[in-house]
Amino acid sequence: MGTTGVRPLTIKDKAAVMSILRATPEFLPPEVVVAEELIDAYLEEEKASGYYIYIAEHEGEIAGYVCYGDTPLTEATWDLYWIAVHHDKQGFGIGRILMKHAEEDIKRMHGKLIMVETSGKADYNKTRQFYERLNYQKLCQITDYYAPGDDLVLFAKRI
Repeated sequence: MGTTGVRPLTIKDKAAVMSILRATPEFLPPEVVVAEELIDAYLEEEKASGYYIYIAEHEGEIAGYVCYGDTPLTEATWDLYWIAVHHDKQGFGIGRILMKHAEEDIKRMHGKLIMVETSGKADYNKTRQFYERLNYQKLCQITDYYAPGDDLVLFAKRI
């Protein structure tokens, strides 16, 4: 199974994370651009960016990353913005490890609620099942939110 560790993203990790994002078929090119903008904001001014980005190393290689931040104008609500695991590294529990890290970090910073937005498209079935396995509750599904045929599915978890 191998060893997996989680640590903060550094500039030297960016290329590997971008490679993971580009290789993830569910992410459309404009979405990858937004993910890179968040990564750049974090790398330029980590504390002021409002984003928390961590990578998972599995057997010495960058295997995935997670990005989250507190929700503006709320007291204890946080948003999970991105999570991705390299397709060759899926099935080793890396996504679960990244989510556990994010949940513990958010809780340490007095967060109480984590919100996750994802797509309702069929190719996101595994993603939605992943959140459900981690005890995220499906709150609603908004038809044609992102585009015709692409619903928003909103999940939440109290921590």
